[in-house]
Formats: sequence, C-alpha cells, structure tokens
Amino acid sequence: MNRVFYRWENRAFPVPRRALFVRLARRAIELAGLKSGDWDLSVRFLDDAAMASANQDYVGHQGTTDVITFSYLDDPESCFPGEVAVELLICVDVAWREGEETKIAGRSYAGELALYLVHGLLHASGEDDLTPEDARSMRRREKEVMTVLEKEFELKDIFPAPERFRAGE
Repeated sequence: MNRVFYRWENRAFPVPRRALFVRLARRAIELAGLKSGDWDLSVRFLDDAAMASANQDYVGHQGTTDVITFSYLDDPESCFPGEVAVELLICVDVAWREGEETKIAGRSYAGELALYLVHGLLHASGEDDLTPEDARSMRRREKEVMTVLEKEFELKDIFPAPERFRAGE
C-alpha cells in the first residue's frame, strides 16, 4: 500500500482532513492507473508565491500554476522501497480562484484541489497534455476519475473552505 504524505504551506486556507485526504489520494492513485506498491506519494500545497518560485526553478516558467508533477516511476529500479516516487506541488490559491470562477460549471475550490491531485497522478501514470490530442485524452481521463471520486467522497469535507468564505458554498 502506498503511503501518502502532505505538507500544507498555505496559511490562508484550512488544512485538509488528513485521514480523508489519504483515502482520496490512494483511491486517485488506483483510478489513475498507477501500480500500488512500496512507494510513497508526497503532496505539497503551496500559495501563489511559493508555486511561482517552484514553477520558475523547476519548469522554467514565470508565474504561478495549478500543479507540478515529479514522477520517478519511469525507472522503478531507481526507487528504493518506501521512497517517494511521485511528488506533487499543488497551488491552493489557484484552486480557490478557479473554483470561484467555475462554480457555475459545478466545480468548487475542493473540486479544483482534487482535480489537481488527479491531474498530477495522471501525469505520473504517463498521460500528457502537450498536444491537442493528448490534452483531450487527459481531460477525458480527468473526468472519468473525478466522476468516481465525486461519487465516493464529499470533497468539501476533505478540503474545507476558510470560515470567511463558507457562506458562499
């Protein structure tokens, strides 16, 4: 079974419910087609400034982004048992803004955070979105996985909105 670790590095938003997040992440790993095994998933939830810095340092792009994926599963021989094999950097601030903009389409802050988790795990499983065809395939897979997760989990219970914003949920 995969161990799941996360670090919440955004003080403006409440920390996810640990046990529920771990269950969500393990189910998303399975649905993304990643083989369960003796490897770990590490997720860091960042604010805009930290994500912009990581985006510049690791990807060479300016500004913030939703998720950055590091996967070491391409070469299973290079991973020791119990070692982090997938690292995700997820921007909480982007999830909030996108969730607010897409509420009309049925997505929320919590849904955006779950989507970024799924997107990162799909990248780790070999999916890509660099060409229009690949992007369509990725969106289709995201929708498939999210449909299952949204049936099995109450996402807003995992990723609660800040008190000052809850009236609009």
